[in-house]
Amino acid sequence: MYVSMKEMLQHASVNNYAVPAPNCPSYALVKAACMAAAEKKSAVILDVSPRQMRMNATPEVWAPMVKAIAEPLNVPVALNLDHGGEFEDICRCIKAGFSSVMCDASALPFEENIRRVQQVVTFAHAHGVSVEAELGHVGQAAEGDGRSDDMYTKVDMAVEFVERTGCDMLAVAIGTAHGKYPADYVPTLDFDRLAEIKKALGEKYPLVLHGGSGAGDENFKKAVAGGINKVNLWTDYGRTYVNAMRNFLAENESPDYIFVTTDAEEKAAKWLERYMDLFGSSNRYQFSDDKMVETD
Repeated sequence: MYVSMKEMLQHASVNNYAVPAPNCPSYALVKAACMAAAEKKSAVILDVSPRQMRMNATPEVWAPMVKAIAEPLNVPVALNLDHGGEFEDICRCIKAGFSSVMCDASALPFEENIRRVQQVVTFAHAHGVSVEAELGHVGQAAEGDGRSDDMYTKVDMAVEFVERTGCDMLAVAIGTAHGKYPADYVPTLDFDRLAEIKKALGEKYPLVLHGGSGAGDENFKKAVAGGINKVNLWTDYGRTYVNAMRNFLAENESPDYIFVTTDAEEKAAKWLERYMDLFGSSNRYQFSDDKMVETD
């Protein structure tokens, strides 16, 4: 099923689990994520950034492709624009059929962030599309960026931000960073701050964790227990796919292209299945009399 993130993540929030959101900048990675979701009876969110689309296909190609793959499945699948910046680009994705979009104006001053997100929410909600926003700063792991609590999401500002913008879910900064962390580095996350934000916004309000790759299983478990309901995963998911192709090519002389990509898809799907189990999203959906039934 092809759905928006709103109801999917509200169910996750009330029932205290998280939905994995791998970036899927190719048909093969979309297919692998959907294979994992079907196998685990889990919801899944397919993120794709503006840069990733520019390198592959337009929104008008992307949305119909994902929808065609998702519609026959017996689990909910959302397509989300990740880190959308320009209003015109976000609107284009909405018109093309994306089920959700992110408006990322977190690098801008608080009032400008609110103004831009309000603008997107007005347009998106009129088209039945949910909106993710970000407050605080999630930096770059390789640069050690975003590790100062001065950049973390503040509770009172989060409440005001959600009330004034009407965004459907909020990405919070509690110590993770985008990209690959330095070797042997595991980030320290501010779980007390996370609990305060969740309590202030309410149990039905979904929170998002960016920079999930390399954060560590224990951090993930605590984050989900503390109220995170969507976890963005790209670096490790993409690396798993690439490494699988590299290994297959090293082990097989003159392999058929289809076998190379199929093996990589299966390896990426298995990698993602593990996180569906870890986040608690597995076995949350079943079908009875052709109707989807959510389970607690």
